[in-house]
Amino acid sequence: MELLTSLLLAPLPVLVVIAALTDLTQMKIPNWISASLIVTFFPAAFATGLSPVEVAMHLAVGLLVLVTGVALFALRIVGGGDAKLMAAAGLWLGTAALTPFLIWTAILGGVFSLVLIVGRSLAQPYMAGAPSWVSTLFRPKGDIPYGVAICGGVLLAYPSSALIAQAFGS
Repeated sequence: MELLTSLLLAPLPVLVVIAALTDLTQMKIPNWISASLIVTFFPAAFATGLSPVEVAMHLAVGLLVLVTGVALFALRIVGGGDAKLMAAAGLWLGTAALTPFLIWTAILGGVFSLVLIVGRSLAQPYMAGAPSWVSTLFRPKGDIPYGVAICGGVLLAYPSSALIAQAFGS
């Protein structure tokens, strides 16, 4: 059962890494990633033995993050894919890991943004011949692929989640 449980817990880290790479190279997080996270949460919750109340709390966290993300999207602070990915991640992370997730995502997002802004000012002379996604990434005043920070926040917070605690007795 431990192997099966581990496999059922794998979608979150695997899919957020795919989301980060897609956002980095295409400046887009596909809807199928967030949808897959929502669908795969329920078998993982069942396999780890979360109670119906705990599952409801995870759903409430996901909904709260979604509502917040929609508001931030409406204010043009985050992209739609970022808002949906954060909501799906919030579903998986629940109340136990939500605060570490938000803190790590904010820290990593700030550091990544600063590195990218500095890199953009220094990299322009070297962009000739670079792959198109690199040129897009380093375009002055271009978008920041925040999926990278979300991925880092998820990976650092996931060990604090009730799913991991329940599955591995942490």
